[in-house]
Amino acid sequence: MRIIRTALFAPGINTKVMTKAVASPVDAVLFDLEDSVALDSKAQARQLVREAITELHLSTREDKPYVMVRTNAMDTGMLEEDIAQITVPGLDMVFIPKAEQPEHMKQIEQQLLSLEKERGINPIAIGLQIESAVGVYNCYNIIKASSRVQLTSLGTAQDGDLQNDLGCGWSVDGPEMLYARSKVLLDSKAAGNVISIDGVFADLNDEEGLMTESKMSASLGYVGRTIIHPKQISIVEQAYGITQATLEYYRLIVKEFEIAEQKGIAAITINNKLVDYAMYRQAKRLTATSK
Repeated sequence: MRIIRTALFAPGINTKVMTKAVASPVDAVLFDLEDSVALDSKAQARQLVREAITELHLSTREDKPYVMVRTNAMDTGMLEEDIAQITVPGLDMVFIPKAEQPEHMKQIEQQLLSLEKERGINPIAIGLQIESAVGVYNCYNIIKASSRVQLTSLGTAQDGDLQNDLGCGWSVDGPEMLYARSKVLLDSKAAGNVISIDGVFADLNDEEGLMTESKMSASLGYVGRTIIHPKQISIVEQAYGITQATLEYYRLIVKEFEIAEQKGIAAITINNKLVDYAMYRQAKRLTATSK
């Protein structure tokens, strides 16, 4: 799966916003059937999202964003119909909110498999939105329940479901959710090197806060985050990206270490720093995932 630094939410009931999201320079569009859609508009939103996916799939654009759809949660009774309606060519991932139980992933996987065979569609991935104490606690087992799980996203938004469930405070520096952030990231890596992205930053006018929280998140190991407006794209990309100077340094490590390795040497010094296989692997990872 490609690295996702920016995944832009777009209400599935709003065609204008969905069109703008698709046209923006994001890594992924995240059409929403859940919290941004009123109960009496769910059916219409499914149809509009299906049409948006199909239109993008049929377009000749070479830079198409990755296509995700946030469904309704399992306990709403709407998830099965959501998946049935939006599983069409062009859909890359179903994004499951309030993911809590491993057995639910098995049910989703079976439904996707059946629809893919019926409709001749390539395998669709599963993303998990972890938004409760139970979800954080069960994260590893939820991921392991299906090989389709390729992404996790922790619901870190201020006044969001996770904060409400934990009963904790919230701050830009994020100590209140540090354990949850760390555990979801660790579980994602341990369960199969699943990509982890952070949740939304809700204050559109606090660019400094968005940068501060994103840099903290990136330092933990998150590679990006969900966003709610195109104006957040450049800040998030900067925070989760790698500076040109750092990139050049890691490229130098890769180059010099591979030269040394050919000579039978596995420990060298670059800029007065020891470089062995561990540092080489880190440099390879960062240069491979940088834009």
